[in-house]
Amino acid sequence: MSDDPTKVQEFFGARAADWDTRFPDDGPAYAAAVADLGLRPGDRVLDAGCGTGRALPALREAVGPAGEVLGADLTPEMLAAAVRAGRDKAGTLLLTDVGRLPLRDGCLDAVFGAGLISHLPDPPENLRELARVVRPGGRLALFHPIGRAALAARHGRQITPDDLRAEPNLRPLLAGSGWELTSYVDEDARFLALAERRA
Repeated sequence: MSDDPTKVQEFFGARAADWDTRFPDDGPAYAAAVADLGLRPGDRVLDAGCGTGRALPALREAVGPAGEVLGADLTPEMLAAAVRAGRDKAGTLLLTDVGRLPLRDGCLDAVFGAGLISHLPDPPENLRELARVVRPGGRLALFHPIGRAALAARHGRQITPDDLRAEPNLRPLLAGSGWELTSYVDEDARFLALAERRA
């Protein structure tokens, strides 16, 4: 299910203050997903929809001091929580819509998006925007610290056939947006789809 930007801001703004305390054990899952993204020292990476910045320290560690880490989020309260947690020290925070990034074409090596895709107002167009800012051959990680079935159960729902994160839906969505799905994992312990920016 996609949301318009105002609804996304309202939803996350109301939850920002205690977001990290609601999910205190996700750190290792974030670190493992960042490791699977295959970043190298000196790379430039964007955490799209970074929220409270939980991925930023792992991204900084992966790219090292010569790399660049950006965290973009639409919700001021989430970025404020990232600052309170000290995660702004790991990267530059941008208050912006990931569907209209203030970045030049091909300037990044990779994008990391945790829990992102279900909140994009226009997934094909928004994924094209992420592809625009990544160099050919660059990478995308769409991540969630629990899998689709576990997430649906947490919210008291069933997985539906139109779930964008289902591989039969995600593969063509990415392909039509400039990406090629290269790896797909949907387990109780995590969801991680990796894609490569096509030339």
